Amino acid sequence: MDDIQVVESKPLLVDRELPGLREAVQQLAIKEHDVETPYGRLHCTMRGVPKGERPVILTFHDIGLNHKTCWDSLFQHEDMAEILHHFAVCHVDALGQHEGANTFSTGYEYPSMDELSETLPLVLKHFGLKSVIGLGMGAGAFMLTKFALDYPKMVEGLVLININPCAEGWMDWAAHKISGWTHALPDLVISHLFGKEEIHHNQDMVATYRHHVMKDMNQFNLQLFIKAYESRRDLEIERPIPGSNVRTLKCHCLLVVGDSSPAVDAVVECNTKLDPTKATLLKMADCGGMPQIDQPGKLTEAFKYFIQGMGYMPSASMTRLVRSRTASGSSVTSFEGSRSRSHTNEGPRSRSHTAEQQRGGGHVPPAPDTAPAVDQAVLKAPEVSC
Repeated sequence: MDDIQVVESKPLLVDRELPGLREAVQQLAIKEHDVETPYGRLHCTMRGVPKGERPVILTFHDIGLNHKTCWDSLFQHEDMAEILHHFAVCHVDALGQHEGANTFSTGYEYPSMDELSETLPLVLKHFGLKSVIGLGMGAGAFMLTKFALDYPKMVEGLVLININPCAEGWMDWAAHKISGWTHALPDLVISHLFGKEEIHHNQDMVATYRHHVMKDMNQFNLQLFIKAYESRRDLEIERPIPGSNVRTLKCHCLLVVGDSSPAVDAVVECNTKLDPTKATLLKMADCGGMPQIDQPGKLTEAFKYFIQGMGYMPSASMTRLVRSRTASGSSVTSFEGSRSRSHTNEGPRSRSHTAEQQRGGGHVPPAPDTAPAVDQAVLKAPEVSC
């Protein structure tokens, strides 16, 4: 199995201006917006100002959460300052899930996951955005994936935490129905967000999120959102092979999952369905169901590499990515090796477009110590562990 490890070693770059940069980021304007959709007003929070044609980072949370409880630990981490300096962030709250949301009226028909994904082009139109880098977790990851499949030109990249592109199987459906008869709504959310081991050993964190679900979330609205997610349709993604015309993601993707997350199997399965030249699986060691809470520093590091591989932030400060070889002795491609080139000069659009990229290329050639190139049709997507 391909394995690349992120280790804390000598930084590639040391930026003496980082402390000042963090202070500047803290002063970024944060504005709340209500975006009109056919299903009601969608609550969005824009942090910073979009920069020219550079994409905005667009986030979408999981069930039982809102943008604050899902993403604050990550975006408030000190190492995120560089990213926030280069990119504006648009946090999207699912309908009725934001803080202080009014209860939907009796008879209100909550939109399906397909319909919810169709509200995202309205968000881009509202803010005048051409493209985004999506960051989603669970239900949010599913929705952003659906959005990218339907509107590929609007999505430059995806970071998907705990993604499950499949419809709920009948056994899962039956299990959830039975659980619904015997457990309160907070218990259902907790079992979705955290693995059994984590629930047993990290009781303080679990108690914090249980309290959030009980006290901060609108229970009626949450129940509708959960029902919509459990009723999702299979995204029907297939791994492309030469000469085929299958439904698949066309943008670069980073799949993230903690090694004790309840979503491990689903994420690994999703990875097998993606183009191995555009997808990387990051399995985080000693990490539970919420990597952005457990290990925000490591996730930020991976996010920087991902963005840099897309051609942005060429001089970002980060630690080195160390190659490791498998027991069979075969070498693996570096994290950047599965991405587009990192450029050394950001032009008016903040990145350079080479002829190779315009032809659909952009894959970095193997380093001298790597194995010869192999048929991309059978190449396995890189797996990163940290």
